[in-house]
Amino acid sequence: MSVSLYRFIKLNKFKKMTLAIWWLTAFYRMQMLIVPSKKLEHRWGQKGVESPEKDTMEHYRYAYVVSMEVNRIADKTPWESKCLVRALTARFLLHRKGIETTLYLGVGKDEKGKMIAHSWIRCGEMYVTGGNGKSYATVARFCM
Repeated sequence: MSVSLYRFIKLNKFKKMTLAIWWLTAFYRMQMLIVPSKKLEHRWGQKGVESPEKDTMEHYRYAYVVSMEVNRIADKTPWESKCLVRALTARFLLHRKGIETTLYLGVGKDEKGKMIAHSWIRCGEMYVTGGNGKSYATVARFCM
């Protein structure tokens, strides 16, 4: 048995979540490549609405695990798993547990002055993926 397979079986406390994240990042990445984002927006939740500013400690604990695992797994996928793929993956996992989130889409400028897009997820007071979006102008928000 290979070392990485052994580690996955014996040491990974979140086997089901790891497999779900792997599959979801592939699914969302393929979706990004095939379908224009304007056609996907209706699946992202209520546009212009935000989730509550406060949540329970239990939800924060689960959101923290999701955040750590999504970022850990997404860094190792052979496909590109950038901010929107990570945000949608985390959102799916949180929504499945009944946790309300807000998906933010924003734009900003890089060091060269070129416009860049970014997305991030918020659960209560906690930013799950993509940071807090401070340096980006929010152009859309979706509550689910």
